[in-house]
Amino acid sequence: GLMLFCIQAGVAIWQLELVNYVEHYGLTRKYLGNGKFEHVLPRHSWNAAHKASNWLLINLQRHSDHHYKPDRRFPLLQNHTETDAPQLPYGYPVMTVAAMVPPLWRRVMNPRVRNWRQTYYPEITDWTPYNKALPASDRPEPT
Repeated sequence: GLMLFCIQAGVAIWQLELVNYVEHYGLTRKYLGNGKFEHVLPRHSWNAAHKASNWLLINLQRHSDHHYKPDRRFPLLQNHTETDAPQLPYGYPVMTVAAMVPPLWRRVMNPRVRNWRQTYYPEITDWTPYNKALPASDRPEPT
C-alpha cells in the first residue's frame, strides 16, 4: 500500500509540474528596477481554450485570470482571448506530451515565445537575464 501511495504521489507531482511548465514556458514579467517586476497580467501565462481538454481538466483555460485576479473565486474566473493572453496551439493533453519531447516542444513553442516577446516587450533587446533566470539583484537596471 505504501509503495502504491508513493507511486501515485510521484505521478501527481510530475503532472502538476509538467502542466506548470506548459502554462508558463518562456513568459516573464518585465523587470522594473530596484528589485521590482511589473504586476501580473493575463499575458504572463499561456491559456488553452480548447473544448475537449477543458472538459477533461475543468476549464483550466482560465489560468491567466487565476494569476491576474488570484482572489477571484474559480467559477467567476474569466477566459482571456488571444488579444489579452497568449494561447497554446493545442490542448493540454497534446502540449504535455510535446513538452516531454524537448526538440518537438522547442519547435512548437519557441517561435511563439519570440512573437510574444516582440509583441509585449519590443523595447527589451537582451533577454539574457530573463533566459538565465538571474535574480533581481544581478539584473542591470532598465534604461
